[in-house]
Amino acid sequence: MARKPNYGQNRADVNRAKQARKEAKLEALKEAVARRKSGEDPQDSVAKAGQDLKTEGESHGQ
Repeated sequence: MARKPNYGQNRADVNRAKQARKEAKLEALKEAVARRKSGEDPQDSVAKAGQDLKTEGESHGQ
């Protein structure tokens, strides 16, 4: 005879996994913010360079 499923334990496992994913995502976000504030993030320099090129070449017909 098969065991009766323990839904409470299953739900607790799902909640633990969900909380672990949430904490990992939050930690990654905090690290990204710290890198941006310290000026280490290479993506920011690429984005700024692309933005500078857009504004540098624009003319408004004047």
